[in-house]
Amino acid sequence: MNENDEPLMPRPVRDSQSEMNELVLPNDANPLGALLGGRLMHWIDLSGALAAHRHSRNYVVTASIDHLDFLVPVHVGDLVILRSSVNRVFHTSMEVGVKVWVENYIVDECKHVSSAYLTFVAIDAAGRHLPVPAVIPETEDQRRRYDDAGRRREIRRAEFERRRSRY
Repeated sequence: MNENDEPLMPRPVRDSQSEMNELVLPNDANPLGALLGGRLMHWIDLSGALAAHRHSRNYVVTASIDHLDFLVPVHVGDLVILRSSVNRVFHTSMEVGVKVWVENYIVDECKHVSSAYLTFVAIDAAGRHLPVPAVIPETEDQRRRYDDAGRRREIRRAEFERRRSRY
């Protein structure tokens, strides 16, 4: 239920799909002209938040990000394309997938740079957790990501418990 005690209507994945584009400028790069990893992480977080906002229609905060690899270098002048969508909803949290591409528009080449799974929590202006509408996967790929998100959640929970028991 939401603040007006109305049931939350499930929303299709397509309603959360977002695309963000960034041109890599010298201020985004190291002295060798390669994109800073931290800048890409920032863009991934923003792109994921766009999808989470679109789905939940509320404020969201980043709760976690899974493992992140940088597969190919990105250089000054390249176009970075970030595509995101909600994979699954778990009451007040959502797993969002972000896939990053680099496009060299001069040579008409596009390469996969990174993929990330982030967890966002919907909150109100006072920081209280809010319920999120369920997500409806419509394609086979969306159903696979939905199922995979459930398995990743169990792995995250087990890892959290393992770390907590060590301290």
